[in-house]
Amino acid sequence: MSARSMGEPRAAALLIGLVLAQPAAEAFQQLTGPQIRDRLTGKEVTDEVHWAYQFAPGGRLQAVSMGQARTGTWQLKGNTLCLDAQPCVQVWMAGSRVELRRDGALPEEGVLQVPARRP
Repeated sequence: MSARSMGEPRAAALLIGLVLAQPAAEAFQQLTGPQIRDRLTGKEVTDEVHWAYQFAPGGRLQAVSMGQARTGTWQLKGNTLCLDAQPCVQVWMAGSRVELRRDGALPEEGVLQVPARRP
């Protein structure tokens, strides 16, 4: 038996062990109104490329979309997040991943982070 053929089963076993040791992806859970306030206030939700929403205390919103900055407001209605005149959305999270979901549309997918400094 060659050294190569003896090493292949060990390598396969190691690879299988590494794959099985990976933690399962955290499942998304819908946030309640108080959870939304606690997690988003003072933070930023962004897709890291096209848009970012900064949720300041007191309902102030700083938004950047496709390089265009604007200010607005955010508020909670029950267990939904309302941004200015847009339809309110459900907020779902898994770790730092965020989905803003509204009926009949694909979710906006982003991450929750400390607000980025912008010029």
